[in-house]
Amino acid sequence: MIKFSVMYPSTPGGRFDHDYYRDKHMPLVQERMGKYLKAYAIERGVSGGAPGQPAAYVVIGNLLCESMEDFRAGFRPHAKELQADMTNYTDIAPTVQFSEIIVG
Repeated sequence: MIKFSVMYPSTPGGRFDHDYYRDKHMPLVQERMGKYLKAYAIERGVSGGAPGQPAAYVVIGNLLCESMEDFRAGFRPHAKELQADMTNYTDIAPTVQFSEIIVG
């Protein structure tokens, strides 16, 4: 199982519309990826490690797929559309990472 994480760093003055991301963008990703997307999760940053420290990321979106091949098959045909939708909810440049889930 692989996890594709899109991490939006906390950015002073950055814009992130949590409602749009939750209610429109991620359901669009799910619809477009269809059978290739096993599940998705949204993590909203609340705090850093020290008291009063801000979270490192405003949001982390995770997509779970059986394999890299499944991710590519589900995402690539819709990549331009999904990436273009980002302007509807944020102006923060994300960092992305693929991870292999070892225990879960």
